Amino acid sequence: MENRDWNAAVDAFIEQHKEDILRDVARLVAVPSVEAPAAPGAPYGPGVRAALDEALAIAAELGLDAAQDEGRIGWADIPGAEPDKYLAVISHVDVVPEGSGWDADPYTLRRREGWLLGRGIVDDKGPAVASLYALKFLKEQAGGLRYPVRALLGCDEETNFSDVAWYLGHHPAPAFCFTPDAVFPLCNGEKGLYEGRFVSPLLENGDILEFEGGVAGNAVADRASALVRADLAKMTAPEGVTLEQEGDFVRVKGFGISGHASRPAGTVNAIGLVVDCLLASGVGTPAERGWLELLHRLHSATDGSGVGIQAADGLFDPLTVIGGVLRMTDGRMTQTIDCRYTTDITGDEITAALRAQAQQAGAELVVTKADKPFYIAPDAPCIRALLDSYTEVTGEDAKPFVLGAATYARYFPLAVSFGPSLELEQRPAFAGPLHGANEGMREDLLMDSLKIYILSLLKLQEVDF
Repeated sequence: MENRDWNAAVDAFIEQHKEDILRDVARLVAVPSVEAPAAPGAPYGPGVRAALDEALAIAAELGLDAAQDEGRIGWADIPGAEPDKYLAVISHVDVVPEGSGWDADPYTLRRREGWLLGRGIVDDKGPAVASLYALKFLKEQAGGLRYPVRALLGCDEETNFSDVAWYLGHHPAPAFCFTPDAVFPLCNGEKGLYEGRFVSPLLENGDILEFEGGVAGNAVADRASALVRADLAKMTAPEGVTLEQEGDFVRVKGFGISGHASRPAGTVNAIGLVVDCLLASGVGTPAERGWLELLHRLHSATDGSGVGIQAADGLFDPLTVIGGVLRMTDGRMTQTIDCRYTTDITGDEITAALRAQAQQAGAELVVTKADKPFYIAPDAPCIRALLDSYTEVTGEDAKPFVLGAATYARYFPLAVSFGPSLELEQRPAFAGPLHGANEGMREDLLMDSLKIYILSLLKLQEVDF
C-alpha cells in the first residue's frame, strides 16, 4: 500500500460525501430497531432485521461486498493481500426504546444548529454508517491493502451480545477489532463483568408480604417498596424512607439515587434503605431476617467489602458491586447482582465468596455471567495506531483509559472501544445523551470520527498481527 499523507484525500472525500452520509444515517435512524420477540428470519424481532437489511443495502450501494448470517449479524468487506488475517470495525443497528421527553419523532433525523438528533445517532447508527464510508474510501483510494477490512453490523448489543457469540462461533475472529460505540479517545481495558442473583429460601407465613425494587440489573435502584406486618408506631424510618399505614399493614418506601452499575459512586440504593429500615424496626421472622441481613451486606458498600469481594489492581478503579432488581414471587425473593471486577480477583473467587454469604441465610446463588477483564498495554502498536490517528485529527495528546462498562470489545481476542462520544462535551438544551430523549451528536464530530477511522485503518495496515 502506498505510504503517503492521506489527510487531504480524506478531507476531500468527506466534503464530497457529507450529504450522502447524512442521508444514509437518516435512512438507518428511520427504522425503529428496538429488540422484539423473534420472527422468521428475525431472531431479534422484525425491526432489528429491517435495520440490518437497510444497513446492508447502504453497504451494497457503496460498492462493498455485503452479507449476513441468519439475521443475527451482518458485515461489509473489502479485500486485502493477506486474507488469513483481517481487521474489523463493529457497530450495531439495534437501539434502546425511544422513551419519553422527545421534542419530535425519535426516528426522524433532525439537523439543528450543527447537531444531529434522533434515536441511535450516537448509539450506534451514526458510527455504523461512518464505518461503511470508511471502507468505501479504502476501497476506492487506498488500493493494495495488506489486510482485508470488515465492517461488522451487530444486532443484539443493547441486550445480550448474543450476536457476537454467534459470529465468533461460526466465523474466524479478526486479528484486531475496534468498536465505535464508546467514548474518545480510546478504551484499552474493561473490567470483568459478573452477573447473578441471590434467591431466598421459601419465606412462608412471615411478616413481609411484598417487596420489590429497581428496574434494571445494571442500575442502582432509586425506588423500593415493601408491605409488612408491623406496628407503625414502633418502626424507625431513616432518611430516604417513608412509612404509611395501609390497612392492617405498613407500607415502607425507599427513595434513593440511581446510577449505572459501573459507576456507583454517589448513588443510594433504595432497596438497601428499605432493608435497613426493616432490620432496625425488628420486622421479620428469623428466616426473613437472615435474608435481610444478606441483603444488608450486599447493599452496605459498593466496593464489595460487605460481601468479602473487595479488590483493586492499580490498573482499573476498584471493584464495584450493586444489587439492581429485587422481586418477590410465591414466597421467594430474588436479588440481582452486578459486579465489575479487576484483574486481581477471579470470577470463581467471587462466586465462592458470594455463595458463602448466601449459605449463611439459607439462600442460593445463581451465576449468569462471569466475563473476564481485559487490558491491552498503551504502547501496543495497534493502540498507538488509533491514538496517533486521533491526535492527528484533533491535535490532542490523547491517553487511553479503562472502563467498568461493557462493550463489544471484551468479546474479541484483541479489540478496543474507540469513540465517537465525548464524555465531557457540553450539550445545548435541545440535545440529549445516548439512551436519552433527543439523543444528539455534533455533525462535525461525526465527520471527524470518520476521518479518524479512515486514518486508523490505514495505519493498522502497517502493524504486524
